[in-house]
Amino acid sequence: MSDLMLALPSKGRLEAATRQRFAEAGLIIERPGGARSYMGTLAGHPGVTLRFLSAGEIAGELIRGTIDMGVTGQDLIHEAAINGPDLVMLAHPLGIGGADVVVGVPGAWIDVDNMRDLADVASDFRHAHGRWLRVATKYINLTRRFFAKNGIAEYRIVHSLGATEAAPASGAADLIVDITSSGATLKANGLRVLDDGVILRSQAHLVVSRVRNFNDRQQGLLEGVLGAFGAS
Repeated sequence: MSDLMLALPSKGRLEAATRQRFAEAGLIIERPGGARSYMGTLAGHPGVTLRFLSAGEIAGELIRGTIDMGVTGQDLIHEAAINGPDLVMLAHPLGIGGADVVVGVPGAWIDVDNMRDLADVASDFRHAHGRWLRVATKYINLTRRFFAKNGIAEYRIVHSLGATEAAPASGAADLIVDITSSGATLKANGLRVLDDGVILRSQAHLVVSRVRNFNDRQQGLLEGVLGAFGAS
C-alpha cells in the first residue's frame, strides 16, 4: 500500500481543534460519512488516507507501526508503552490539547509540599495506617517512572476509570496523578499540585512512527503534510 495513513482524533474538542489547525495550514479535512465515519481524506492530497480514532488509540497504533502519522498528545505516547517515545518522532507541536500530568495531594496535607515530603509520607504510611499509600491514576507508566525517580516505592496504584480527582474524597485513594489544564477541577475537589509535582507538560503533536518503513512516494506525502505546518 503506497498511501500515507494519517490518524486524527475522532471526536470532541481535540477533533474540532485539529480540524481548525489543519485548515489554518491549508489542509482541509474531509469526512464524507460525517461523525460516524472512521475514514476520510485531505482535500488536494489524494495519496493521504485519514483514519479517525481516539487519541489514545492513535498513540498505540503509532508505536506499533500500523499507521504512519497521527495527531495525539505526548502524555499518551509516554503512557502507551514504556519505550513509546523511542518509537515515534514528535514532528511538530500543534499548540492544542495542552495539559499537564501532575501529582495532586489533598489540601489538608499541609506538611507535604514536594516529592521529598511525599517520599517521607510514603515510607511512614504503612506503619501508621497498616497499608500502603494509594495513588489513583490512568497514567500508570508515567507514575511509576516519576515515583521511582523520586525514590518512592511504598505505594499502590489504584487504576482510575472515572473521575480521578474524586478518588481521595471518596476514600478510594490518598492522592492522584492526572492531567490538568487550569487546575480548577483539582481545586474544586480539595486537591493541589506539589511544588515539583509536574510530571509532564503535554500538548498535541503531529507524530510520525519510527517503526514504519516509508517508500519514496510515502516519504513525499509525509513531507508535504509536515511542510504545510512549516515542519520537516
